[in-house]
Amino acid sequence: MKIRGKRIRPKDKNLVFTSFFWILFPFFCGILFAVYQEKILAFWRSTDPVLERMSQTIQQMDWLKLGFVSLFSILGCLSMAYCLMVIFPDWYRQQKHRQKITRMILQNHWYEIETVQREGFFKDLSSNQSKERITYFPKVFYKMVDGYLIISVEISLNSYQDQLLHLEKKLESGLYCELVEKELEDSFVVYTLLYDTISNRISISDVEARNGSLRLMKNVYWSYDSLPHMLIAGGTGGGKSYFILTLIETLLRTNAELYILDPKNSDLADLSVVLPNVYFRKEEMLRALNEFYEKMMARTETMKQMEGYKTGENYAYLGLQPYFLIFDEYVAFMDMIGRENTEVMSKIKQIVMLGRQMGFFIILSCQRPDAKYLGDGIRDQFMFRVALGRMSELGYGMMFGETNKDFFQKRIRGRGYVDSGNSVISEFYTPLVPKDYDFIAKMNTINNNKVK
Repeated sequence: MKIRGKRIRPKDKNLVFTSFFWILFPFFCGILFAVYQEKILAFWRSTDPVLERMSQTIQQMDWLKLGFVSLFSILGCLSMAYCLMVIFPDWYRQQKHRQKITRMILQNHWYEIETVQREGFFKDLSSNQSKERITYFPKVFYKMVDGYLIISVEISLNSYQDQLLHLEKKLESGLYCELVEKELEDSFVVYTLLYDTISNRISISDVEARNGSLRLMKNVYWSYDSLPHMLIAGGTGGGKSYFILTLIETLLRTNAELYILDPKNSDLADLSVVLPNVYFRKEEMLRALNEFYEKMMARTETMKQMEGYKTGENYAYLGLQPYFLIFDEYVAFMDMIGRENTEVMSKIKQIVMLGRQMGFFIILSCQRPDAKYLGDGIRDQFMFRVALGRMSELGYGMMFGETNKDFFQKRIRGRGYVDSGNSVISEFYTPLVPKDYDFIAKMNTINNNKVK
């Protein structure tokens, strides 16, 4: 039987207080016993009647001293509680999370009750008092594993099942977490959330591409072999350029061949001094796009003639190198070329439809993925989507489609949201790049080593 974690129960509505109380109460009593040890022992050893002993103790008690001792004990308990929160932050978070989930269920009345008659003080007399008793509380289990919260909710076919089947929005905002997965498992809906997203941010030195997958955070991978094509959106200052440069440097370390198009002649165009196939003039970019498209179409024929070709297998199965078209400011380019944009859109559509098996992928960047140039099903073929920086609700809608996700803004460069292909939108942080990092020098070194 699978262990799903600790079950959420009605008594957990004050779990933080009760947990600290039962941990610190012995400490409080220990201080009082240490100070009043002689009096306590004398009280228990005395043979006088209990009421008489209690009366004598009260009369002899120094109440001012007791007040100071009690205050000292309470301050000591509060200090110990703070230390527990600092030393064991995960334990403290677990208590808070379980308490919040319990209160959410109770406040929304997602449980069943019955009214029972309360007995009076004298049992032989009838009582008009009644109370409510919980007869059924939904089976909800909580578990924290390696920075993930796993919350399992049983499907019980009752009147509040629909609410329990769509808890992601409440859990994200209430527990300050990001949903990374939601699945149905053995009559349970299992929500997997990441509760400290920024701690999973990695440095540019930790980014790597291996076996058709590119690692971008500790828990986020772009598996381009199975979920091809990346769409990046975001305004100025969101960290989009550094993110694209990070992708280029990482792919350059592999055997991939890169085509880089920069219609604004800005950051990516500067790579032309160290890399081939970098274009920023209109005619050159159109020619490069045509060349990329023709190479893909040529590979569709050559792959079938290769020894070892097998239906359903992709380019990697035959040991072929991947091709990447990195297209910055795509919408600006389409506005620039005017009437020729119909032909360009046709080629882009063919690449995104056929490229996965042939090993031809697109990384497309724009400020906002306008349907004008990404219509006709093109946008749906970009399986990995990243929205960086500040965007409007309309922009998020264009990027991720219809969603009830709450998008929050934080002033952190390189922060945004990602859909890595599983239709779950999560908070995202681009790899950290040091201030003095020189992309051109690094890429020149990588390219020279490859040539040697």
